[in-house]
Amino acid sequence: MTSWFRRYLLPGFVFQSIIIAGGYGTGRELVEFFLRFGPVGGLLGMLLPATILVSLTSMASFEFVRVFGTYDYRTFFQGLLGRGWVIYEVGYLCAVLLFLAVIGAASGTFLLETFGLPFAAGVAGLLVAIGFLVFKGTATIERFFSGWSFLLYGVYLVFFAWSIARFGDGIGAAFASGEAREGWALSGFRYGVLQVSLLPAMLFATRHIGRRREALWAGALTGPIAMIPAVLFLVAMAGHYPGIVDRPVPANHLLELLGSRAFQIAFQVVLFGTLIESGTGVIHAFNERVAGVFAARKARMPAMMRPAVAIALLVVASLLSRFGIIDLIATGYGALSWAFLFIFVLPLLTIGLYKLRRQGAGANGGSA
Repeated sequence: MTSWFRRYLLPGFVFQSIIIAGGYGTGRELVEFFLRFGPVGGLLGMLLPATILVSLTSMASFEFVRVFGTYDYRTFFQGLLGRGWVIYEVGYLCAVLLFLAVIGAASGTFLLETFGLPFAAGVAGLLVAIGFLVFKGTATIERFFSGWSFLLYGVYLVFFAWSIARFGDGIGAAFASGEAREGWALSGFRYGVLQVSLLPAMLFATRHIGRRREALWAGALTGPIAMIPAVLFLVAMAGHYPGIVDRPVPANHLLELLGSRAFQIAFQVVLFGTLIESGTGVIHAFNERVAGVFAARKARMPAMMRPAVAIALLVVASLLSRFGIIDLIATGYGALSWAFLFIFVLPLLTIGLYKLRRQGAGANGGSA
């Protein structure tokens, strides 16, 4: 990867890779936070509060990391909250287990509906793939995330173009109705908070940023990079509104309507890869936090401990996945969005910006 890509684009692609499976991979998340407010309301909620919040929070986070050198979430929150950093630790662990539960439920459902394989086979396959990547470490994860993100963009563009060609009249009629139910702005804001709660999980990908300008540009681009596939997906779903609102996995429903078994399999393979990405990202961040404890004690984290941690988290999450994807997203995501507003977003945009201002322009390269 070229230097400019690592500095300006890699953080956005890694962030997208972490959030996509739990953020919009199945489509159920987009229904819960956006489409249930109408096609227009959903699109406005996604483009305005959600995308803007992701960009602003990313800009502040990346600059905070650059100035203070906090590349794992433990040191990041120690610098931001002082002794209160442990509050995020508890919230992050809950978020990891919930995200992994959603990912596990989605993987089991995908393989069951697409190939007729047992639900447990999807969860087991996910566990093995994540364990392998976590064992290989940061460099392999970065390469996999960036490469798979380009593949994902390609598949989503085909999916979007095909949906426009097949269901263009329905999509046009849906947006022409102008339906925007009250609450779209707040829901979009909550969705944005939920996604940026995982920003500290990808701080390892900002090590290539050396100047303030790079941090701010990389942060500003993170919002659009992360949300463009979600926008394409929402537009495609709008042509089947309101019936699609009740579908547990809208992605599968749309693929069946397109009527191509080959593309359905290809899409599911790519989407399964995104589940692996997201699971790997949140677990890798947890491992980096554990590695930080070893480093503070002048020791090195044993290599086999990384996949062991991954397996332990995935086993617990697989038990939670039995609650079902609809309930997990509707109840769990809703509660977490409010929690992270107070333990991450508000502290970052107040205390964090104050500390950056106090640090001054001369820190680590200044404003050059």
